[in-house]
Amino acid sequence: MKTTNAPTFHKLPAAERGQTEIAWLHSRHSFSFGEYFDPDHMGFRSLRVINDDKVEPGMGFGSHPHRDVEILTYVTAGALQHKDSMGNGEVIRAGDLQYMRAGRGVVHSEFNASHAEPVRFLQIWITPRAPGGEPRYEQRSTGAATGLTLLASGDAAASAIHIEQDADLYFGRLAAGEATALAVEEGRGAWLQVIAGEVTALGAALAKGDGLAIEDATELSIHAATDAEFLLFTLR
Repeated sequence: MKTTNAPTFHKLPAAERGQTEIAWLHSRHSFSFGEYFDPDHMGFRSLRVINDDKVEPGMGFGSHPHRDVEILTYVTAGALQHKDSMGNGEVIRAGDLQYMRAGRGVVHSEFNASHAEPVRFLQIWITPRAPGGEPRYEQRSTGAATGLTLLASGDAAASAIHIEQDADLYFGRLAAGEATALAVEEGRGAWLQVIAGEVTALGAALAKGDGLAIEDATELSIHAATDAEFLLFTLR
């Protein structure tokens, strides 16, 4: 007889994330990144980076290279100016998800598109199935979507941005008192990252900036204590 393990989870409170503070950049790191190193937080499955970045007006990251990483950027407030060596030049606004496959190599820059207001975004890195390949760019807006919306997937047949990894990324938006549920395939883990508001999952109460690593769940229910927005990853 097959034994089903009870779901387990580990909460990463927002206040326990790593920090980078310079004049124009205020970052919170869910996993080790740059000068912040924590051997207990090196990533979750293929999810390697979640940086909650706030960039001051008119400032940003100059041209720099990447390779062999799937980069997803979700803007939570303001507008981000993106340029890259593929010829893309886009402004990513609050509620937009940007995808860039670095592949065998790409150079890009990211600046606050405003000279008056800060921009805030989640920078996400996922390790690809295999190194190399042609760089690629795509962008999508969540618009007024409610409930769970699949934004990115390793399934090329899905109605979502296609990424080079067996991983799915959902955007969630719930009003206070609402709930949503997602079936999780056997062998997959889940990571829940709260953008705004308060939710509960598996009995854990989560607020803005909190993350939750989940294993052995066959179905994940998320309840909103207040109006809330979040990202939900499922990963092989």
